[in-house]
Amino acid sequence: MNGESILVIPVRVQPRGSRSEILGMVDGRLKIKTTAPPTDGRANKDVIKQLAKAFKVPPSRVTLKSGASARNKIFVVDRPAIVPDWVEDIAFR
Repeated sequence: MNGESILVIPVRVQPRGSRSEILGMVDGRLKIKTTAPPTDGRANKDVIKQLAKAFKVPPSRVTLKSGASARNKIFVVDRPAIVPDWVEDIAFR
């Protein structure tokens, strides 16, 4: 992977879970649980933190592209330092 990669990730968010965790790919989407409620963008912020940690990038390099108020969202990771094993068939640009 070169240093200019952008990773587009379809995500299914489950807010108000018992704990925050990335569960892996389910039906072509990355399933992520968060303890945060879906109000005031708090769940989105927690998901950004989880993705940043998983791809070893600062949170500023993870952006929400679409689905701000939906469970199904699209996130973009700019120049991920690593790509975890659970990533399958996600589009690099």
